Amino acid sequence: MYSFLVNPASRSGRGQKYWERIKPVLEERKIPYQVFFSKGPGDMVKLSRQLTSSLSPEGEDVHLVVLGGDGTANEAVQGIADFSRTRFSYIPTGSSNDLARDAGISRNPLEALERILSSAREQRMDVGFLHYNTAYLPEASRPADVPPDRRFLVSCGIGFDAGVCQEAMKSRMKDFLNKVGLGKLTYLGIALKQLMRSGRDSAELVIDENSSSAKSIRLPGLMFIACMSHCYEGGGFYFCPGADAADGMLDLCTVSGVPKWKVLLVLPTAFQGKHYRYNGVERYGGQTIHIRTSAPLWVHTDGEVACRSDDITVSCSKQLLRFYY
Repeated sequence: MYSFLVNPASRSGRGQKYWERIKPVLEERKIPYQVFFSKGPGDMVKLSRQLTSSLSPEGEDVHLVVLGGDGTANEAVQGIADFSRTRFSYIPTGSSNDLARDAGISRNPLEALERILSSAREQRMDVGFLHYNTAYLPEASRPADVPPDRRFLVSCGIGFDAGVCQEAMKSRMKDFLNKVGLGKLTYLGIALKQLMRSGRDSAELVIDENSSSAKSIRLPGLMFIACMSHCYEGGGFYFCPGADAADGMLDLCTVSGVPKWKVLLVLPTAFQGKHYRYNGVERYGGQTIHIRTSAPLWVHTDGEVACRSDDITVSCSKQLLRFYY
């Protein structure tokens, strides 16, 4: 039995259209399935939790098939109550699709479905965890209630990249451009705007490379820190070439002390993974990363933004997710 979790609104309604293409295939081939549709933020978390929290010892494992963007997959992972009894598959319908890009999942929904139905194999995948040590309300400087830990599959970031995600989430122009196939222009315009605001703060990192060693790093003029489980972020930026989503380690891409005019030269090279040739662009790796910034900055998990923070801890749980593709 497959449990399809569908975000019909993903990519301005493309999720619904994709499901309408998938459903006849399932029925024609008499594939046992059930389908659930999200209606708003948080629904995927609830649906995933309901399906994975009451599994009987003698029953079958639940197989979730998420149809949506990276943010939809992120929400579904938040709700998984029993990772040992949950199989997870993904059919991408979003704007970025970085999880699909790195895993080699087809953007053609019927091809992705066929792979799941006929030849999917279990590939264990790491799950990242973000812990907020502090949190701040979106438009205020006073502390807010600290939200619960967030899980992520692709990446977690603080600074410029999270600021772009936060503004894109509330952008009216994004829906229009998605409908005409130009959704990436939304991020380009917002990125240029956020660039003007970035680079004013500093950060201190403490990286635990393993259980017995740690190193401290100071980053003046911080642009952003991306903590990556996969290679790609932000719709194809190849920030961490060679990142392994099953090694229990997070790869970090940090950008600091780079003049704003030069950032415009650096970022395009990240599509080919050639950005590390520039001074101020560095790569690190570790199991646990503690990040403190001189001012509260936006934080994202797989492009989803909850609040700003100046003190976070990011870690990785090795091969926790049973990913089928």
